[in-house]
Amino acid sequence: MDIVAIGEVLIDLTQTGVNEAGIPRFAANPGGAPANLAVAAARLGASTALISKVGQDAFGRYLRSVLEENGVDARALAVDEEQHTTLAVVSVDEKGERDFTFYRDPGADSMLLKDEIPPELLREARILHFGSVSLTREPARTTTLCAAETARSLGALVTYDPNYRANLWPDEATAVRRMRKPLGMVDILKISDEELPLMADTTDLASGTAALADRGIRLVLVTLGADGVYYRFGEMTGTVPGVPCTVGDTNGAGDTFFGAFLARLCRREGALDGLTRPQLEEMLAYANKAASLTTSRHGAIPAMPTLAEMNAAE
Repeated sequence: MDIVAIGEVLIDLTQTGVNEAGIPRFAANPGGAPANLAVAAARLGASTALISKVGQDAFGRYLRSVLEENGVDARALAVDEEQHTTLAVVSVDEKGERDFTFYRDPGADSMLLKDEIPPELLREARILHFGSVSLTREPARTTTLCAAETARSLGALVTYDPNYRANLWPDEATAVRRMRKPLGMVDILKISDEELPLMADTTDLASGTAALADRGIRLVLVTLGADGVYYRFGEMTGTVPGVPCTVGDTNGAGDTFFGAFLARLCRREGALDGLTRPQLEEMLAYANKAASLTTSRHGAIPAMPTLAEMNAAE
């Protein structure tokens, strides 16, 4: 298995416009950052699986079908008989930027237990990916960290996207403390430029990524929106420019970027070992292109490109 992601899968109620009376319209789109990444990578040829939990409801059944239709192994999608599938209302402004409101108190995804993870998935994983939404509540927090530690001990690369959502944390100080806790077991970190000060106490790309690398992180990626991505791989640093597009909305763009990058990395024997600057920048350019295609459309998973679309765009 190329990539095993653990974390939330949920329904994004995404604003698609307004009717003639000015009342907002919303579409029920599948989402959740780890699920998005698993789908993005699967659409681009990687073998992926998701470890998560949904409610015993229509949304939960729909999310399972979406994962399976997109080639994501859903054997570890547990069902909670008491908590509903988590919902997120996603409002999009005129620039395509998003605002999230979560209906998750606690929500099925946060109730994931350690004994609901098939041990063989962690043994099979070449990459174990997680985010910080599953770190906001127990028991999912402990379950997620244990899965990452176990996979790493079995030889997997561990990848992490903090994906900070302020309204899921009691306060910023708690969020920063808990989001930083896993850094010592992370091989590849993807953050946005807005998250850099939360993770490294600075907005400076060079010094911030150097501080993160000093914690043992082999590759740090800082997404810069339309400006592309800044990277630090050991002493190697640089910027790969973004791909211009007309913005539909930015929901799922970062997950598409990271999923596309990891799908490309999985094609390489040895993954990060011996990776050269041209090879790394080619992968990042590919990921930027995938993110641009997602950004030019609406929704997260529905907007993600297929391998055929990426090949046609080259």
